[in-house]
Amino acid sequence: MSAVLDPLFRIPFVTGLAFALSLPILGMYLRLREEWLAALAFAQLAAAGSLTAAISGLPLQLGALGAAGAGSLAKSLLAPTGNNGYAAMMIFGWAVCILLLANVPVAEHLAHALFDGQLYFVDAAQLHAAAGYLAAAGGALFLLSRPLLLERMLPGFFAASGRSARRYHVAFDLLAASGLALATASLGVMAAFGLVFVPSMIAYRVGTSWTVSLAIAAGVGLASYLLAFVVALELDQPFGPVLILILVSIAAVAQAVHAGMRVCRAPGR
Repeated sequence: MSAVLDPLFRIPFVTGLAFALSLPILGMYLRLREEWLAALAFAQLAAAGSLTAAISGLPLQLGALGAAGAGSLAKSLLAPTGNNGYAAMMIFGWAVCILLLANVPVAEHLAHALFDGQLYFVDAAQLHAAAGYLAAAGGALFLLSRPLLLERMLPGFFAASGRSARRYHVAFDLLAASGLALATASLGVMAAFGLVFVPSMIAYRVGTSWTVSLAIAAGVGLASYLLAFVVALELDQPFGPVLILILVSIAAVAQAVHAGMRVCRAPGR
């Protein structure tokens, strides 16, 4: 823990901490809408946008936000729900990244950092962006939570009341896109996706209510992040792969415990 408290790693630690709290909660709502693939799609688009911005001499975060935001708006116009739009965005972002790497040699180093994660090299601007997103996401989800839950649990509610849920879809898509864009620029593509996907998967299986599930997702994300940050520093390893291995390990343990509890509760046990 002495390394974590070192002033040299203070900004990276707090930056990642903000995403470790916000992304698992975001993942719960993506899973609620059965659109978990959005996490990988937005992250891939953000990587393509970051590479394009870097080549053009623009800030990485501006490119990431622009690409992911444009993708979310396009998806909302073409297909309000479902993973089809996200799958198209994901392969499009991948194609752009590969073409940039093949034709612009200077992009190779940056692409390596984006996919592996460059958390230890983030600056104060990325910290402020992460903290701002955490606050904004908390307020936005407070307002969007009820409409999103109503639409999922009572599909005909908005039609029966003569209202449209489209604006909630667009607002949430933009929220998800901006979060994944900022996280990709700091944590890397797969680390950002892992924090969205794995904690929400665990929480959906073991949570007894929506509120409890949100708490479990946030707790898993936070615990995984803290452990990964310390282990990666102590072993001098890239942060992203270490985080993914820890997330997958926690998911495997949670699945085994959940399966064991189901066996114990089975009739005749």
